[in-house]
Amino acid sequence: MPQVPQTLDASAVRAWCGLALEALGRAREEIDAINVYPVADGDTGTNLYLTVESAAAAVEAVFAAHAAMSVVGTTPEGPESGGPVSEGAASERSAPGRSVSYGPVIEPPTLADAVRAMAHGALIGARGNSGTILAQLLRGMAQVLAADTGTARTDGPGLRLALRHAADAARQAVAHPVEGTVLTVASAAADAASGAEGDCALVARAAYEGARAALAATPGQLAVLERAGVVDAGGRGLVAVLGALVETFTGAAPAVGAVPVLAPHARVQAETGECADGGTGAGPAPARDDESGPAFEVIYLLEADDTAVARLRDRLDALGDSLVVVGGDGLWNVHVHVDDAGAAVEAGVEAGRPHRIRITHFGPADAHTTGSTVRPVRERAQRAVVAVVPGEGLARLYAEAGATTVLARPGEPPASGELVDAVRRAHALEVVLLPNDAELRHTAAAAAEQARTEGVRVALIPTRSAVQGIAALAVHEPERRFDEDVVAMTSAAGATRYAEVEVAERQSWTMAGICQAGDVLGLIDGDVAVIGSDITATAESVLNRMLSAGGEMVTLVLGDEAPPTIADHLEARVRESYLAVDTVVYRGGHQGALLLIGVE
Repeated sequence: MPQVPQTLDASAVRAWCGLALEALGRAREEIDAINVYPVADGDTGTNLYLTVESAAAAVEAVFAAHAAMSVVGTTPEGPESGGPVSEGAASERSAPGRSVSYGPVIEPPTLADAVRAMAHGALIGARGNSGTILAQLLRGMAQVLAADTGTARTDGPGLRLALRHAADAARQAVAHPVEGTVLTVASAAADAASGAEGDCALVARAAYEGARAALAATPGQLAVLERAGVVDAGGRGLVAVLGALVETFTGAAPAVGAVPVLAPHARVQAETGECADGGTGAGPAPARDDESGPAFEVIYLLEADDTAVARLRDRLDALGDSLVVVGGDGLWNVHVHVDDAGAAVEAGVEAGRPHRIRITHFGPADAHTTGSTVRPVRERAQRAVVAVVPGEGLARLYAEAGATTVLARPGEPPASGELVDAVRRAHALEVVLLPNDAELRHTAAAAAEQARTEGVRVALIPTRSAVQGIAALAVHEPERRFDEDVVAMTSAAGATRYAEVEVAERQSWTMAGICQAGDVLGLIDGDVAVIGSDITATAESVLNRMLSAGGEMVTLVLGDEAPPTIADHLEARVRESYLAVDTVVYRGGHQGALLLIGVE
């Protein structure tokens, strides 16, 4: 059994993130089911889960970096000098009474390292209204716990101060705070913690109990919750996160049954529409607000200074509602509901550099600020394909072929939660998952396993490149038996060799020799095969090597930074030198590699 932290250090932050992710994983569907404010789109639990997953991944990355780099206290003839270590030296090291320690010793991250990583991970991975607010809560805590005050805030008073600052920071980030929401629950947690004397465990317990009591009171503060007979979904998620904080310092999770979720008379079974008490749910229809609200949710990360963000807040506030802008130090996460999604994005362009832009259309089933929890049940498709793609151009191509896509931007691989979310969006009984990247094999396997626990039949085809995914998608036939379809798609992907052309960022050893920063690299099946100075010439050399083993179809996917004439040059080369080989060209957009090549 792992040791329970006694103070708030980096290990405690790591444990908290992991336990919070587990708690939200257990409560996700429950939270999604009671999501009626500000939009009844049933995704608050999922959004909170993905936000915390990003925070947890960032903390794990900090620990991994320290494990790889923090090696101290070696002997003069040890690993640093490359000298041998004798048996006598080994026995001397273990002799009792010696205060000096030799050999590699891993220094753990500091509390500041861990909480800053947690806050940054949550910021860049924040999803939805509640996820964005949670990211600001974690950032507020980090600002206190990582502050250079000369005194480490690792005890109960430090945690009290962090919770107070977190609640205040989250409230300031919301353009028009509403009581009866996650903001109310956060403030109540901070109030309760401020009156607690003792260690971190006692403060965490007080915060949890204060949040739980505030959550139970939310229907009396917000009419839409009272009409639906539910508590606030975002507040319910925060109670789960604070429950994980209690478990971090005590080793025992608070009783789940003590958390109020949904009034018995209003509990609706998602698939049947029947009430939990056996009724039909045919009572008086819940009242609706006069307006359905904006049609789009717009979220993006923004690189901008404080002055520009202040102007952006005013502009977005005039465009829509549910405005939340969180972050600082030049990086912000912007969330707003608007009718004109383009105007919201343009406002971000004027303020700085927006990226990771997500625009979601609220369909007819997504009632904006209404009290209805009963939505038409969309019938599941029999089969769907979910694919990870490296650029916007390929995302459009895959979507046109009927696939549900997850965009993997350069340096930002998707987490397993994002893949699970895509499987849910596909809304099918059977799903074929195409990771399209060898590095995503384990992430995709974890997502597939999670989806299977939710009743979805998932087959993972280990595609290592988007061109292999294209080949698999080309032979996909939803009408045939699932196993037969998977075999055909796997065979097509396996018969496709893949390559990419990119520019080296630094000097390094490769299978083809030493490359320098700025060299053009041609990788075939994941290994560097060609090192050159010219993009087109390197691409031609790679293509010749691939076609020397035969082929019937060449697929070229051009990145935004590829030379404009490279496709025509390579097509002409194929026509002149390889009879009966066809070539197809796609525009991949900002995909990382200059060029992707597939040969079937």
